[in-house]
Formats: sequence, structure tokens, C-alpha cells
Amino acid sequence: MSVEINNLNKTIHGVTILSNISMSMPSGCVTGLAGVNGSGKTMLMRAVAGLIRPNSGTIDIDGNRLWRDISFPPSVGLLIENPAFLDDRTGLENLQILASIKGIVQENALRQALEEVGLEPDDKRKFRKYSLGMKQRLGIAAATMEQPNLLLLDEPTNALDSDGVVLFKHILAKARARGATCIVSCHDASVLREVSDSIYYLAEGHIDGYEELTSVNNLQRS
Repeated sequence: MSVEINNLNKTIHGVTILSNISMSMPSGCVTGLAGVNGSGKTMLMRAVAGLIRPNSGTIDIDGNRLWRDISFPPSVGLLIENPAFLDDRTGLENLQILASIKGIVQENALRQALEEVGLEPDDKRKFRKYSLGMKQRLGIAAATMEQPNLLLLDEPTNALDSDGVVLFKHILAKARARGATCIVSCHDASVLREVSDSIYYLAEGHIDGYEELTSVNNLQRS
């Protein structure tokens, strides 16, 4: 699932949030987004997910234009800002509720998604008892459980310990290998460079730089 962004602009209450953003995000690649808080990374992901509508510009997903041909990407998993779930349900129960919306995955896939992020599917603790790291892991599991063709992860390593970061890298590598289009923001520059095929640097809502890393990371992965 390829994503093409052309001359995207977004203002809110007269403040420019995104300015003339143009990007090409091919299938089977991880596109990194780097920048300080407020640089536009989260708002850009919201736009790609169809959660906000720009003032001008276009987003095409596999040739289908958002807000004209489609309202949302047809196959998307996302973790944007802090993960939110039902406090009085377990991790598995929360995933079951989310999975019931589309009904395209069975419980064994939900259990596997939990195990891949290092959570125990039969843990009886409610979400409100989870640590910050466990909540983040559950958010990653929710984003990946349906094996979406488009994966949007906004600061996925927040609150993760070193083991959690390793598991996240493995999950992202699997998504990349099956041909998903992955867009990831991360304040940890070393992690972002390790997992990305390319990185767009954002500043004050516009693209401030671009770096191609495919050849370097292909050597690391071989």
C-alpha cells in the first residue's frame, strides 16, 4: 500500500500546522518522521489516517484519494499519542472489543499479538492496573493485530524498556517484510535510524530535510 502526499497544508485557528508537505511512502518500507514536539509529526499521521482534513493538498493511498475516493485507509493500524483502552477490561478483552468492529481476525491472532509485545494473554489484570510500559505494549498490539497494510506508529517506544524496544523492532521488521507501508515517529534518533528506510525531518510544520537509509539498513539486516 503506497502513500503519496502532495502539497499538504493544514491550519487551525489561523496557526499553520502543516505547510506544503510532499512525501512518497512506498510499500514494504519504513518511513521515519523526526522533529521536536510541535513539528507536525502527529498531525501528519492524523491526516494520513483520515482523522483530520487538510485545507489543501492531497493524500493518495494506492491511487485512491482520501476525502474523495475513500474516507479512511482501507487497512490501517495506528498508535497515535497515548493509547487509551477500557479501564475495567483486561488486555485481551480490550483487543476482542476492537477486533469485533471488523471481524477479520480470530482470538488466536489477538493472543499472538499480545505475546509478540511481551504481554500474557491470560493476565487477569485490568487495564487500569497496567504500568505505562504495559499500556504502550498493548497499544502496539492493537495497532498490529489485524496485520494492516498501513501502519502508523507515533512514538511507539515511549515508556518501553530495552526488552520492549527489541520486541518493537522485531514487530516492525515483520510488518516491513510482509509489504506493509510503515510510518514511524521516534525521539530516539538511533532507534529511528536503525528501523527506517528513509527519514523526513520536520520543523514547524514543514519538511526541513530528508535522508535515505535503505542501503545502510539493508547491510545491517543482511
